[in-house]
Amino acid sequence: MSRTTDAEPRRVRRRGEARRAAAADNAKQPALDQQAAGQARLLFEPTKIVSDDELESLHLASLEVLETIGIDVMLPEARDYFRHAGADVDGERVCIPGDLIMQAISTVPSEFTFHARNPDRTLQLGGGWLAFGTVGSAPNSSDLEHGRRPGNLKDYRSFLKLAQSFNCIDFLSGYPVEPIDVHASVRHLVALKDMALMTDKPFHAYSLGLERIRDGIEIARIARGVSDEQLEEQPSLFTIINTNSPLKMDVPMLQGVIEMARRNQIVCVTPFTLSGAMAPVTIAGALVQQNAEALAGIALTQLVRPAAPAIYGGFTSNVDMKSGAPAFGTPEYLKAAMVGGQLARRYNIPYRTSNTCAANAIDAQAAYESVFSLWGVTMGGGNLVMHGAGWMEGGLVASLEKFVLDCDLIQMVKSFLQPLDLTREALGLEAMHEVGPGGHFFGCAHTMARYENAFYSPLISDWRNFEQWQESGSPHASGKAQAILKQVLGAYEKPAIDPDVEQELEAFVARRTEEGGAPTDF
Repeated sequence: MSRTTDAEPRRVRRRGEARRAAAADNAKQPALDQQAAGQARLLFEPTKIVSDDELESLHLASLEVLETIGIDVMLPEARDYFRHAGADVDGERVCIPGDLIMQAISTVPSEFTFHARNPDRTLQLGGGWLAFGTVGSAPNSSDLEHGRRPGNLKDYRSFLKLAQSFNCIDFLSGYPVEPIDVHASVRHLVALKDMALMTDKPFHAYSLGLERIRDGIEIARIARGVSDEQLEEQPSLFTIINTNSPLKMDVPMLQGVIEMARRNQIVCVTPFTLSGAMAPVTIAGALVQQNAEALAGIALTQLVRPAAPAIYGGFTSNVDMKSGAPAFGTPEYLKAAMVGGQLARRYNIPYRTSNTCAANAIDAQAAYESVFSLWGVTMGGGNLVMHGAGWMEGGLVASLEKFVLDCDLIQMVKSFLQPLDLTREALGLEAMHEVGPGGHFFGCAHTMARYENAFYSPLISDWRNFEQWQESGSPHASGKAQAILKQVLGAYEKPAIDPDVEQELEAFVARRTEEGGAPTDF
């Protein structure tokens, strides 16, 4: 009697453990059926929407702005670099001769390698290469299940899981959403450590003072397991420098320019020139100002260290003159993105641009504004595409479902850019001989050998007929994006990393946290 009583609980426990294990196996999500990893490349000439003469007028007007109006440079060390190169410095105002600008930027590499801790994720920037990044710097996050909310660490990590899981995402554009529940003094340490451990793709660090950018450089170095000397030979981190439009550069950003250039890391100078607000109300005027500010910042990188990798950033759009709110995915944005690419190519410098929209919901507006943006950045010859996936509300929100939808759009762009197969087999002459006039190609040998991978397979788009779609519950794009979101998050696996590297990274972050991280304004 007692033996039976003792044995039964053990059997019950074993059965319970088996059921839980089976449930865990069943809950494990299948791998996402997606496009293979690989960097896209533009195999045709980017679109020109202004003539060479018109482009030259923008260039000359920009040099006139820098020489006759100048730009306010708030950091004394940065002013010294300009002064020693021959600029006219009066207080914080720096007037820069055109020949100084052109001489300085002539040393920028036209193409360079951006190294990741996983060599398979390493990117080429410049030339015809395109790289697509995540949304970056949004203060709020959202999903269909929980709605809109302030940025937090849990959501931040969810975006990192998406960034690692989607092959079409090439790099991290910064914090996809700001984890504001982590104190500002150590937020960069927590966030950058997560980037280095939860993904193996190249990433961005914010130039918000010397401590943060130095910590970012060190985290990138440790994550790659390289020496200081190797890091300087192999750019492994990038930063975005937003000028304080109009015509001003602040202290933290200038510190970032100088420190990153000294260490031969990547600096992207991006004026935030919203036409009608921080720039003239004409797109031409906004582009002149964008160009002047970008050239000044890029010139500084070269005065610090000639041949340091730099990127020309364009982010000119317009505001809604009825509300003052930024507008994106507009005809004006498309024009500015394309002309920005022409200007960058004139200087033979890699070009940064963005996939943006101003929509407040995952609706038709969100889709068509993003499609217009991607059209502009692709046909305009963008190399580094910021905010590629997840951007909403003009950058105020990072949306988890929009991230999935944008990945479908990016995959379509990458598929469009794949070279057309024009081999003898692809021309299909044998198939046409087999089928003959009046037949169909569904069952011919040529089709049967290729049908599984013949065409792009979408993540979101539903190509079934109405009856099939209705029988499956009439799913909408946002609902399908939500389902894929849950699938991807459930299937996420942390990428492998050398245990010694991870231990060194953890120790560095723990030490810097104990030291207090970076000073804050509060």
